[in-house]
Amino acid sequence: MELKITGKNMEVPPAAYSYIERKLGKLYRYLPNIIESKVEITEEKTRAPEQRFVVQVTINSSGTLLRGEERGEDLFTATDKVAAIMDMQIKRYKGKLRNKARGSSIARSKPSPEIETAESTEKVTRIKRFPVKPMPLDEAIDQMELLGHDFFLFFNADTEELNLVYRRKDGTYGLIEPELG
Repeated sequence: MELKITGKNMEVPPAAYSYIERKLGKLYRYLPNIIESKVEITEEKTRAPEQRFVVQVTINSSGTLLRGEERGEDLFTATDKVAAIMDMQIKRYKGKLRNKARGSSIARSKPSPEIETAESTEKVTRIKRFPVKPMPLDEAIDQMELLGHDFFLFFNADTEELNLVYRRKDGTYGLIEPELG
């Protein structure tokens, strides 16, 4: 497992590096196919001291992304909170894998790295590239929920087209199937 720890607006102290490695290293026992873990630590100037440090963790597990973000008054508290969130995310993810009685599981799929680039143009401030693998609609919804997003772009294995699934305000899901016009 590759662990990348970066600090935004701050230098990460060596004690924090070893603490984060120890806390997130435990997650590897529960989900051994973790390819990469990214930890971004931000120190914000806020009025509320309990919101000062933000720790965001993104885990790439064979192409499935799990994400968690927590705040705390110090770096260690925020790390403890996000480790608990990621533990919960992994348990939920593994539960969904166990409940699926299919031959091809997303836990055993081929790893595919996420590639991010940032460009600054007049209107587009960020371009994000990621590999798209064929999956059915229910797996795309699961992936969207695991990431904590309101929408998810995927290649629909049933229709063999790019589709977008999104969460509606009433809690249901919508699907966009583009047509060339």
